[in-house]
Amino acid sequence: MSRFLALLLAMLPAAAGAQGYPAKPVRFLVPFSAGSGSDTIARIVAGGMAQAFGQQIVVENRAGAAGNIGAELAAKAPPDGYTMFLVNMGHAANATLYDKLGYDLVRDFAPVTQLASSPSLVVVHPSLPVKSIGELVKLARAKPGAISFGSGGIGTPTFVAGELFKRQAGVDLLHVPYKSGGEAIIGVVTGEVPLYFAPLATALPQVQQGRLRALAVTTVKRLPMLPDYPTVAESGYPGYQAGNWYGLLVPAKTPKEAIAAIRTAALASLKSPAVSKRMTDLGYVIIGDRPEEFAAHIRSEIASLAKILKGLRAGQ
Repeated sequence: MSRFLALLLAMLPAAAGAQGYPAKPVRFLVPFSAGSGSDTIARIVAGGMAQAFGQQIVVENRAGAAGNIGAELAAKAPPDGYTMFLVNMGHAANATLYDKLGYDLVRDFAPVTQLASSPSLVVVHPSLPVKSIGELVKLARAKPGAISFGSGGIGTPTFVAGELFKRQAGVDLLHVPYKSGGEAIIGVVTGEVPLYFAPLATALPQVQQGRLRALAVTTVKRLPMLPDYPTVAESGYPGYQAGNWYGLLVPAKTPKEAIAAIRTAALASLKSPAVSKRMTDLGYVIIGDRPEEFAAHIRSEIASLAKILKGLRAGQ
């Protein structure tokens, strides 16, 4: 009887905490800068989640080291349900690209849900005299190493998209890593770099305002919202596909009740008309899968990206 009573008493605080969750604002760590694709989706989803929670969600940008600074900070946060982390494909790539990381993407986090996926848009500064993928490749072959492409840093989806294009097109492009996606988009808009494999959400407004020229999308098929833009694949490079995915993680050992509550709020946000329309208009494909499905997706991405990026290391 005494052992049963002790077990019951031990369970009461957790149960009480779960019933009152969340009792205070929730921290949402975004490992990239304001204006990046990750920041955009985090702020859109956070707004809907705050309404579902009835609590404020504080989006905190901790950019740097291709998302690794924010990831390490999130991994070491208390597992109490009051820290969420916005993960993207780049973190799966970092598992291969970096010899030493201050976190383990699988071991140190508990998956909540994959929020969405997003294609990329191949964009150039108007000063670059190309209007198609074919013209870009022709110019790059005529001037090896003369054309540079920006990225949010080694390991980020924008870096992976550029490296894949280099390999499939057989061209020599100079990689210019920025500290964040926000800085990279500024770099191409100002002409500091002429080429960027940009997240659709951040690039499309610049294209619509005439600051950038779009050459192609990185999806297998043309996007319904941009039917006039060809894919890289149909431009002569079958099989080329690049983009990003975004999801919610929490520190490992976060109570299951808190994880369930976070996922419920996230799904409510994704399904709300305002959030759904906003994300769709920006080209996001809404997902909202189960934790075990997202966990399997992360493991699969780490393995597949390891094959693609084998031989590349940060700093090389």
